[in-house]
Amino acid sequence: MKGSGEQFLRRRRFFALGLAACVAGCGTRHVGRGVPRARFSIEPGGQQWIRVGQAFAGAARATGFAVGAGPAITVTGLPALSAAELNNDQSLLDTGTPLARLSGEAVVVVVPDGSPVKDFDDFGARLLTQPGRTLLTGGPQGEPDHLLFGLIAKALGADTRQVDYTGYPSSGEAVAALLAGRAVAAAGPLADWRAGIGRGRVRALAVSSAARVPDLDVPTLLECGVRVDFANWVAAFGPGGMSDESRERAVRMCGEVLGSGAWEAACRAAGWLPIPLAGDDFARWLGTEIDRTRAVLRDLGLLDTIKATTCWGRCGH
Repeated sequence: MKGSGEQFLRRRRFFALGLAACVAGCGTRHVGRGVPRARFSIEPGGQQWIRVGQAFAGAARATGFAVGAGPAITVTGLPALSAAELNNDQSLLDTGTPLARLSGEAVVVVVPDGSPVKDFDDFGARLLTQPGRTLLTGGPQGEPDHLLFGLIAKALGADTRQVDYTGYPSSGEAVAALLAGRAVAAAGPLADWRAGIGRGRVRALAVSSAARVPDLDVPTLLECGVRVDFANWVAAFGPGGMSDESRERAVRMCGEVLGSGAWEAACRAAGWLPIPLAGDDFARWLGTEIDRTRAVLRDLGLLDTIKATTCWGRCGH
């Protein structure tokens, strides 16, 4: 009996030591098949990306990642790309390490409720035949709303250099310009125009996303015969010169977070389009997006003519 009791105590001590080692090592440092859990800090690349950065950091924590230490992941997007092109400057998109595309905002084309423009076909015909007399408005010149009108004009075969666009630093000013009759149509993030659509002040002609917005009975541009799939996208970038191992861990982290229920819930609550794309696939897509942005800015006559001192994103034009 004495020998069996000693064996029992030894077994208990072995089990306790094994459990302590698992708690100390397995639960906090490793996941899945023993791969170390990455640690990163997540920072917005500017004021307009604070919400997305906070949501992404929250989803990362919910997925089990430690946030607030380690290599910095910066959240930025299409306006930064456009501004860098216009100012002949470098941005994080040039100097950072592409990791993943996170989300996007659908852009909507609207007209005042009493407008004689009946639908998108009517608007498209007018833009095609009278581009200089179809006054357009939206966010700052050269940014996503303006880019969308440039893409639409090009897809229709209109003279993009004749597109007459006035940009404003805030959606409220664009709304006021449209309702005051200073523009035929406006473009902007769907979230900024939902209230006006719901109150019947404006009518939505089309949305820029590839698929219809579930709770909005509005066709996509693709349905209207315009081959444009467009979103004001946001992406994650690591610091320049990341080692292959560090980049691999960051890409893996982004992939896990973007596939999580926490990120889907965050996008749903904010009205963002989840458009996940990570690693090499994202880097290839980013190359084509840079080319497309540069081409439409050139088509609009903005490149080679705008000076670097222009106050993009901070003043109306």
